Amino acid sequence: MILVLKGVSGIKSRFQLILSFFLTLMFTCPLAGQSWDFIKEKDSIKIYTRVESGRTLKSYKAITDINAPVEKIFTLMEDINNTDWWDKKLTQIKVLQYEKDKKARYYMVYELPWPVTDRDLCVDVTITINQVTGERKINAVSLNGIIPEHDDLVRIKDYVQTWTITPAGKDMTHIVLEGFVDPAGAIPNWISNMLIIESPMKAISGLREAMGKK
Repeated sequence: MILVLKGVSGIKSRFQLILSFFLTLMFTCPLAGQSWDFIKEKDSIKIYTRVESGRTLKSYKAITDINAPVEKIFTLMEDINNTDWWDKKLTQIKVLQYEKDKKARYYMVYELPWPVTDRDLCVDVTITINQVTGERKINAVSLNGIIPEHDDLVRIKDYVQTWTITPAGKDMTHIVLEGFVDPAGAIPNWISNMLIIESPMKAISGLREAMGKK
């Protein structure tokens, strides 16, 4: 059934309906994140953070260029048998599923400084490749309900990370690493700071170092 509103009262009613619709969108749709704040630069790696709507913790972004072809970097990143360049706090990595150039699932354990309890999480990874530009995206999100939780570990349930690797000239690749992690449970501020600033810095440094050894 189509409701037709006529006359002044109809115009007023339509306006109220439109206003109500946009107010509903404003209060139900998530707001875009704030602008990125520059935090530090080290070894040509720039780190940014920003506040996300509805979250108390900040997300992070790391940017750099690596002197290596994008195909070579992507091949290393996708190699499930070569994770030595990953964050050194990762003490256990178990491959649950893998499909080359498409997707993967991992179970990981993070070792954190005493007296903070170590964390674990499962991630679901999807890969997209732009055949025209050569850009690769590796997107990981937390995957819950796959591995039973352990009493001696705190499960991370809110996690997202995206690597964007883009050709930037001959044998040069532009790297952008964005993400958010809620470590869950009680945790000191300096640990949270380490997770959102030092972890992306070390991840990119490890990738660059691995490329230098190739």
